[in-house]
Amino acid sequence: MINDKEETEDKKLSDEKVMKEKIKGGPRRSKEFDKESWKPKTSLGMKVKSGEIDNIDYILDNRFRILEHEIVDMLIPNLNVDLLLVGQSKGKFGGGQRRVFRQTQKKTQEGNKPKFGTFAIVGNEDGYIGVGYGKSKETVPAREKATRNAKQNIIKIFRGCGSWRCSCKGPHSVPFAVEGKYGSVMIKLIPAPRGTGLCIEKECSKVLKIAGIKDVWSQTFGQTRTKINLIYACFDALKKLMEIKLQKKDEEKLSIVEGLLSS
Repeated sequence: MINDKEETEDKKLSDEKVMKEKIKGGPRRSKEFDKESWKPKTSLGMKVKSGEIDNIDYILDNRFRILEHEIVDMLIPNLNVDLLLVGQSKGKFGGGQRRVFRQTQKKTQEGNKPKFGTFAIVGNEDGYIGVGYGKSKETVPAREKATRNAKQNIIKIFRGCGSWRCSCKGPHSVPFAVEGKYGSVMIKLIPAPRGTGLCIEKECSKVLKIAGIKDVWSQTFGQTRTKINLIYACFDALKKLMEIKLQKKDEEKLSIVEGLLSS
């Protein structure tokens, strides 16, 4: 009787909370931002609203921490928002279909207490990308929390044409091979010529597409079935593109200063 009761509760939860909130595939545009109703709580937000800071590159280059997602909504309007398939619906022998909500539950004396987690990505398909994970007792708050976290974690990436087979010099791929690691998962992004496409895992291809990368080869190592770790590893590789670029600029400045001092 207890097992039958648990099964009926699980079925009811999956039917009422998951199926009603099922998200259609493909990215969607974020809602229009209302500047007048926004009341910033941080000094950075006040400067953005007053117009003192009108470029997201200034914030990212100086590595200011974004604590309000409205800053990104104001400086980068019409962002694309997409949810990744990090969960799985119930099925025999683990054969359920992939879905955007990852359901976990805690068993107590009062019964099962489920929670829903979802993974969101935001970007403008032109060099800006952010990822975020949100978890809540309901599906809608989890989705909104993930979207807010993704906007607060937005970064700028460095694109280029690093393949020796292609000489177009356009920003369609990564400029050089780069590796990212998270947990036991490691992923390597390799430059590819124009027209190759995204030769990478399906969910990671969504991340690269919304970031503005069209052609890439990849290699993965470790427990890649853990989707969340795989996505974070891909995001870590994208962050290293910008870090290596900054290191090269610092080395060039140092060499110039050394030349001036020697002369």
